[in-house]
Amino acid sequence: MPIWLNLATQKPAMTDFANIKIAVDFDGTIVEHQYPEIGKERLFAFQTLKELEKRGARLILWTFRTGTELDAAVEFCRKNGIEFYAVNKNYPEEVMDEYVSRKIDADVYIDDKNVGGFPGWSEVWQIIFPFEIQQKEAEKRIASSGKNILKRLFSRKKRPDEK
Repeated sequence: MPIWLNLATQKPAMTDFANIKIAVDFDGTIVEHQYPEIGKERLFAFQTLKELEKRGARLILWTFRTGTELDAAVEFCRKNGIEFYAVNKNYPEEVMDEYVSRKIDADVYIDDKNVGGFPGWSEVWQIIFPFEIQQKEAEKRIASSGKNILKRLFSRKKRPDEK
């Protein structure tokens, strides 16, 4: 599964992203692998991240990169409209030392190095927002039918002899 969920919190509520922390890898996830260079942006990466951020998710850049390579990745994301809540840390003020684990405490992990590899941002979106997708599909069906669902539910077919 391309997104791991913290078993303590289960799947985040689809409408409440205010306290959800999402750890996102850079190489192979936001961009194609070209390490130490910055690869080409993956399709829908920044659109998806911006929407998550807009909904209140705290995005954490969670990457192998350090030093100038990390600075370049952060700047690349900034130029594409993403300001991370934290970078390789659990929160911005965290001071890394030998007693602080490098493992990020997040509710969702988006990374290309998991079972099955990275499926793409479209699939990530569908995993995070399955109910929203189903609702939008239902709304499209209703809109394309040309009738209000209540009218369809409560209307009766006229008999052939009725006008």
